[in-house]
Amino acid sequence: MEEYENLSIREWSVEDRPREKMMTHGIQSLSDSELIALLIGSGTKRISAVELARQVLNKAGNNLDKLGKFTVADLKKLKGIGQARAIAIMAALELGRRRKESGPVEAARITGSNDAFQLMQSGLSDLLHEEFWVLLLNRSNRVIEKKRISQGGITGTVTDLRMILKMAIENLATALILCHNHPSGNPQPSDADISITRRLKESASLMDIAVLDHIIIAGKNYLSFADENLL
Repeated sequence: MEEYENLSIREWSVEDRPREKMMTHGIQSLSDSELIALLIGSGTKRISAVELARQVLNKAGNNLDKLGKFTVADLKKLKGIGQARAIAIMAALELGRRRKESGPVEAARITGSNDAFQLMQSGLSDLLHEEFWVLLLNRSNRVIEKKRISQGGITGTVTDLRMILKMAIENLATALILCHNHPSGNPQPSDADISITRRLKESASLMDIAVLDHIIIAGKNYLSFADENLL
C-alpha cells in the first residue's frame, strides 16, 4: 500500500487534489469526501486525506445528517482523526446548519405549522438535550425575534411562563409560537407539554397576546398543537 507520510495537499497525487479540482471545475464538483478532505488537510502514513475522509463518511453511513450528530469523541475513534480535525469537521457542519437558518428572520412570515418547523428544525433536530424556544410575532405573523427560553436534559426542560410573557411585552409581540425538541425522536406531547401550553395561552390572552401553536420537533418530524387541535 502506498505511504503518504502525512503529505500536504500539494504533495498528493493529481487524482487526490480536491483544491485544484475546485479551482478548475467549481466547488460543486467536489464529492462529500473531497470536501471533508479539505478540512482534514493531510492523511496518515498509510492513506491520503481523501481516503481518510471516506472512512469518516463511512462511519456515518455516508449520511451527512448522521455525521452532524457525531461528537468529538465519536470522530476521534477513527485512526487519523485527532481532536483538531474532529473540531474542524464539526465546525463546518455547524456552519452549514447556521447558513440554512440564517437570513432576515424578522421578515419571515408564519402561515402554518410547517413554516415554524422549517425555521426551527435545523437548530433543534440534532440536539441530545431539550431546549424550549419561542417565536415572537407581530400582527402580520412576521417573526420579530426567536428566543431560547431554557435548556434542559434528555427528558425535559423547565419553562418559565413569566419570562415568555415578559419577552413578548418588551418586543411588542401580538402572537407567540412555542417550540421545543424531543431528543427521543417521539414527537408526541407529554402531559406537561399540554399543561404548559394551555396555561400560557390563558395567561397571554389576558394581555391580548395569542398563542398560535406549539411545535414539537423530533428529528425530521414534528407535531403541531394547532394541527392536532390541542390548543
